[in-house]
Amino acid sequence: MSFLDNAIGAFSPSWKAARLRARMQIRAYEAALPTRTHKARRETRSANQLSQAGAVSLRQQARALDANHDLVIGILDKLEERVIGAKGIIVDPHPLLKDGRVATELVKTIRKKWGEWSLRPDVTGEFSRPVLERLMLRTWLRDGEVFAQLVSGHGAGLRADGGVPFWLEALEPDFVTMNSDPAAGLIQGVWLNEWGKPLKYQVYKNLPVSGLLSDTKEVSSDAMLHLKFARRLHQVRGITILSGVMIRLSALKDYEESEMVAARIAAALGMYIKKGDGQDYSESLSGSSERELTIQPGMLYDDLRQGEEIGMIKSDRPNTNLESFRNGQLRAVAAGTRLSFSSTARNYNGTYSAQRQELVESTDGYLILQDCFIAAVTRPVYRAWLKQALAAGVIKPPADIELSTLYDAIYSGPSMPWIDPVKEATAWKIQIRGGAATESDWARACGRNPDEVKRRRKAEVDENQKEGLVFDTDPANDKGVSSDRENKADKPASGDTGEED
Repeated sequence: MSFLDNAIGAFSPSWKAARLRARMQIRAYEAALPTRTHKARRETRSANQLSQAGAVSLRQQARALDANHDLVIGILDKLEERVIGAKGIIVDPHPLLKDGRVATELVKTIRKKWGEWSLRPDVTGEFSRPVLERLMLRTWLRDGEVFAQLVSGHGAGLRADGGVPFWLEALEPDFVTMNSDPAAGLIQGVWLNEWGKPLKYQVYKNLPVSGLLSDTKEVSSDAMLHLKFARRLHQVRGITILSGVMIRLSALKDYEESEMVAARIAAALGMYIKKGDGQDYSESLSGSSERELTIQPGMLYDDLRQGEEIGMIKSDRPNTNLESFRNGQLRAVAAGTRLSFSSTARNYNGTYSAQRQELVESTDGYLILQDCFIAAVTRPVYRAWLKQALAAGVIKPPADIELSTLYDAIYSGPSMPWIDPVKEATAWKIQIRGGAATESDWARACGRNPDEVKRRRKAEVDENQKEGLVFDTDPANDKGVSSDRENKADKPASGDTGEED
């Protein structure tokens, strides 16, 4: 303890104790103490202060990279493929009857009407549901957040496909203001209650342009979906997923462009003729006309004058270390965007075990993003649509339906792809036979609807039996019935006992 500590302790023992605790803490954790080699950067601002200061700028930079940087385009494309997929998030209704059985007829009706509505679910009528989901996912990850207003009822210019008056109005984050009035509970365009729960949103009626703002309206939180990318609690608005790797991506783009220019310059370099010193030239040579030198493969030039020699301008471009350096940077980018290095760099070299380990680890990241999207978008959209379909009388549940299960459904997106189909299929067979999985799990892992697979399979088997066709995969073979080819192969020929001579 210093003299100052003792002096403070004479007047305020608690202050002295706090100083001693802080000093011991700094000594205990070296990272807390700034040194010449450790800057110990700190972030003392709240999550909302950070987003207020940088969310718009980061969003605009991410959009510029998505428009011009091939790596960023590839990253977001891959996330679309692995999180949403070509068919979008598959919704499998699962309402039950009071006796515990699945309401099969109701499921068929819901699935049919849901498919009809999915053809044009947005107010513009331009996108199908899978396309709209991919666009919303891309906006969420690139801009940090995406909004969607739930529109129901009958309005001018809106057509109810499938008879359900329900649509989505997907909105980029620019449509929600960044205005704040803490006294009124308005934080960055969102009104919050005393617990921090959103009550309503301040939304521009038209997309604001530079220097010209639009009128605003208030949209209740019950009619607005808000999917945001947040890394901190109490964060009202989202931040782009590229925030941590944006500088690295921009620098890598500039570096690659510089290397490309250097390589082009190196490719344009040719030869030079070294003249030697002044003693090698006579007066008759100094006034001679220029010479032309034609360069061709295998040429032999013997017209050098006294003191001259031909040299090549050497260049170290293309840089032999470019690929290894670039791969190192892409590994860091992959770590900050929930992607695998192979998917980021499109480099799929390696053994089966290494590829599968990387795929397994990266799939967990995709599933987390998928779960966030389903929870914030797909599930509330499906339930709101079903509520409108029931109100419109398009879907009529049976009298013995268990009402608590009416809105139940199974939501699934793209599953982990198969690297070696034979090994993966064998593993699934073992799990099903051992009771650790079901055939429905297997079908969903393949990205298919289990009920649709069974329906098509039954129709195929029935058609084969009708036409007198028997295949190894038909159920008849499981009962001991063999195909004609197998019967002929197993039956001994006439006069043959089947024994060796």
